[in-house]
Amino acid sequence: MEYLIYLIPGLGILAYYLYGRARLAKVSRETHEEAVAAGLTEPVSLHPLIDQVQCIGCGSCVAACPESPHHTVIGLIDGKASLVSPTSCIGHGACKTACPVGAIELVFGTATRGVDLPRVSDTFESNVPGVYIAGELGGMGLIRNAVEQGRQAVESIVKARPRNKAPLDLVIVGAGPAGFSASLAAKQAGLRYETLEQDSLGGCVFQYPRGKIVMTQPATLPIVGKVRMTLTSKEELLEFWQQAEKSAGLTLRYRERVESVTRDGDVFVVKSTVGEYRASSVLLTVGRRGTPRKLGVPGEELPKVVYRLIEPEQYTGKRVLVIGGGDSALEAAASVAEAGATAVTLSYRGDAFQRAKPRNRDRVAAAEKAGILTVLLKSQVKEIHPDRVILKTDAGQTSLPNDDVIVNAGGVLPNEFLKSIGIQVVTKWGEL
Repeated sequence: MEYLIYLIPGLGILAYYLYGRARLAKVSRETHEEAVAAGLTEPVSLHPLIDQVQCIGCGSCVAACPESPHHTVIGLIDGKASLVSPTSCIGHGACKTACPVGAIELVFGTATRGVDLPRVSDTFESNVPGVYIAGELGGMGLIRNAVEQGRQAVESIVKARPRNKAPLDLVIVGAGPAGFSASLAAKQAGLRYETLEQDSLGGCVFQYPRGKIVMTQPATLPIVGKVRMTLTSKEELLEFWQQAEKSAGLTLRYRERVESVTRDGDVFVVKSTVGEYRASSVLLTVGRRGTPRKLGVPGEELPKVVYRLIEPEQYTGKRVLVIGGGDSALEAAASVAEAGATAVTLSYRGDAFQRAKPRNRDRVAAAEKAGILTVLLKSQVKEIHPDRVILKTDAGQTSLPNDDVIVNAGGVLPNEFLKSIGIQVVTKWGEL
């Protein structure tokens, strides 16, 4: 009878384990079916590609995902790990690290949706020796990962530092998450460097709408150490960075836009709107938002058309059209509607907001239910006039009275700039 002392608790633990697995499988399947039904099947950033043959179904990746328990991004279906909510994945990469059998690879794009990215090596060096790329330009939009890439890129530059007579070891272009981290790393490594930013500290983060949640997981900055901030707003993060900039003694050159990067022998010549810098290496950490995607329609040149939202209150009492289907568009539409605009319409050419996070889709749905926001899916702008906008919809052409247009159709690679340097751009179809 003594064996029962061990058998009964063991059976209890087994039953609890099997119940948990069954519950996870049920939630996973329901989440996946909801994503498919809503057309939310294309990941928007770096995401896991799971080898179903190699996967042992241990669930380590599910437990490691930082988005849980808020969202079920990875689940178990038929005993195997699966990306059940692709649009909720924002590229943390913790699943790959947690997998004990190496069944997960992190990739960009899918077999049906390619992503254009500059060609870079594992050390973040482009096909042009001495020119490195990190952060959003290289496809890494998540702030924590961009911060990590900025640091790693500088470490690679330190190891490969060429011997020449350049006055500077490094010019960093951009002071967003990757550029700020790289600047700290360069200072920590004792490099002679300059950081040039066409706007303000934070780069693309500075351009986000007020109150936007920009960081959900802690990050580690050179010199500063671990940044223990979660669910952090734009304002909170920028304030922290400003304090870190001051305490670290950084000197960053703001309001200075880079116009060209050329070679003079073995030295890079970086020309800006202010001056000229000669360096052994260049690190590009610019975002895509600096090159907004245009609509290419008549009237887009009108002054009422803008490509980013800073203060929602400026549209109070106005009739506003927001264009786009990503997080920026949904956040802009909801913010303007909540700020008291007379009429807000969100127009998107797709039939679902595949690229937006669940919390933003929920926010838009709540605003639509409250009657302060109108959503027009499968619609496209045909013409923009001073007092109205012409849209093409499934029901035909419609004219909306309009005071302001906010275009959030995403950004495109600064192809001409990259081409002038000699950097190659490749399309990723489900590959790293």
